[in-house]
Amino acid sequence: MKYFGTDGIRGKAYDYINESMAYAVGRSLYLLKAKRIIISRDTRESGHMIVREIKRGILDSGLEVIDIDIQSTPVLAFMTIQKSCYGVMVTASHNPYQDNGIKIFNKGIKITPDQEKIIEDVIDGIITLNPIMQGKEILNYNPLFSYFSLYESFITPTSLKIVFDLANGASIKPAKHVLLHVSNDIEFIGDEPNGFNINQNVGSTHMEHVVNYVKENKFDIGFAFDGDGDRVLTCDSSGNIIDGDLMIYIFAIYLKENNLLKNNTVVLSKMSNLGIIEALNSKDIKVVLSDVGDKYVLQEMEKHGSILGGENSGHVINKNLFISGDGLLNAVYLIKILTEKNTTLSELIKDVVFYPDRLYNLRNVDKTLVHHPKVISLINEITKELDGKGKVLVRASGTEPLIRISASARKMELVNDIIDRIVKTLESIQQERK
Repeated sequence: MKYFGTDGIRGKAYDYINESMAYAVGRSLYLLKAKRIIISRDTRESGHMIVREIKRGILDSGLEVIDIDIQSTPVLAFMTIQKSCYGVMVTASHNPYQDNGIKIFNKGIKITPDQEKIIEDVIDGIITLNPIMQGKEILNYNPLFSYFSLYESFITPTSLKIVFDLANGASIKPAKHVLLHVSNDIEFIGDEPNGFNINQNVGSTHMEHVVNYVKENKFDIGFAFDGDGDRVLTCDSSGNIIDGDLMIYIFAIYLKENNLLKNNTVVLSKMSNLGIIEALNSKDIKVVLSDVGDKYVLQEMEKHGSILGGENSGHVINKNLFISGDGLLNAVYLIKILTEKNTTLSELIKDVVFYPDRLYNLRNVDKTLVHHPKVISLINEITKELDGKGKVLVRASGTEPLIRISASARKMELVNDIIDRIVKTLESIQQERK
């Protein structure tokens, strides 16, 4: 795809994602047979411009648009199911405020590659559009009372002392609406957005913020969301970080104990640590590995009849709760498990032994180098050397201009050696091309 990556369209606001592109996206939606579109955004200053132009395109196509203002991506996805319609979320998720992006949903699920191609053709002026018509706009619609219905069957009041880092992002309204029903001992940090501070030293990409707050103020647990609220990471009272894979491990054990883990199968990504996979296997739970990206996780879940899957980044899909990732929903579900079992996070994950691993982001290189024969040959060579006692993954980021290199093995020295070999090979090829 020319514009769509692993998670919608994403790039520099005003430059890459400009008025023209935003308007074209709005104008294109009638070609997807959309009649009504819900639109929302995160707290980035640039969201005003992008939403304005997308709405203008929608209205010029004679469609109905419902503007729910600043809400999380999961709230938008839920409302597209409730209203049986399409939705547009203006967000760049965990990226800095200078970036923005566009995610498009149809009844809770991200649109297909064929639909993405139609939108790209409209952006490029390849498709002739219908004449301008007059649409209808609905403002001041509050979706949170409907959204809360997701929680009513399992929300569990707790005595735990909890802090939530809201990343100065889109989760602020839904989190404060829902969590009033969970505990009287909750604090919020990262809840003062100004249009320019989303993800800035806060949220799931800066776990030190919530970790330090938990330890300094003696909280039992801390949660941190990303900018648009579809991911969550957590930490225990000692500041130990519980990533998405560990959360999936906890959920999988709980669901299996309650005969709710369909096909005894979970889906993780190729970035997952081998220690998690071995721990799940030891509990007679099958693990399927997907490519990186929540849409690929979801594809494997559907293929293998699994209700639970996700990524170590904190994007977790628990179909017992909802059909796509929701950071707040998963946080409340984890609180339920802890409260119901009267236990701690460290106790729930005590059987997991992580392999040493490392993720390295290589910048200023051509992302297509991941397909170079020398790189592929080296990866195959390393995989053979590891003989199932480790793994390596080299991939182009779908949301940022870099190549991600991850490796895990029995010893950290070997992990570092693997990363170094791959980096040197990529940089050597890049130099040869100059």
